[in-house]
Amino acid sequence: MRNIISKVILSGFVVGTVGLASAQKIDAKAKKILDDITANYNSKKNTYFKFSFGTGVNGQVNKTEPGIYYAAGDKYKLKIMETEQIFDGNKIYNINTEDMEVTVAKPNGSSSMFSPINYLSNYRNDYNVTYNGKKSVNGVNADFIKLTPIKSNGIKFVYLFVDSVKKQMVKLEQHGNNKDVAVIAIKDYKENQDLESNMFVFDKNKYKNYLITEL
Repeated sequence: MRNIISKVILSGFVVGTVGLASAQKIDAKAKKILDDITANYNSKKNTYFKFSFGTGVNGQVNKTEPGIYYAAGDKYKLKIMETEQIFDGNKIYNINTEDMEVTVAKPNGSSSMFSPINYLSNYRNDYNVTYNGKKSVNGVNADFIKLTPIKSNGIKFVYLFVDSVKKQMVKLEQHGNNKDVAVIAIKDYKENQDLESNMFVFDKNKYKNYLITEL
């Protein structure tokens, strides 16, 4: 499980981005829901999620681990098990405390950074979007939206489950062409907290004994 999580965090939850926006088909109702949620998140000073991250095959999750996620603007901090990722607005720092390694890289246009809400922006260019009605998810009567890549990118489809009343993400499922599945289920949500000023800062002095590799 640890290797799977490290791989996902290092490469990004999304395999890649694609183009061909002119071929897109976006359901109007689904678009409004996603845009409303995006606007809600963007209007906050900061947001916090506590979530479970699950992986499995053939559409069935067989392993889960808890995670936490803080975001403010385009900066964020993510932690799952012994792996932490910080994006300070310029560089991505992947910190593995078990292996005592830090990998530093600039984000690039061929991959998306890990984020429980990254699809709220990626759908605009990369996916056909359909509204699939309502479905009960963790006690929430959620709107069910399906995203299908316009062009092959390793993903078969993505399911988004959102609370349109609160304008919040509830759950997302990413199903790969290789039958792998990754699921984020949000358990707790907070906003506009008083965060420490160094929340999204990588302090190299704390990792003097770590192997630090800059890509």
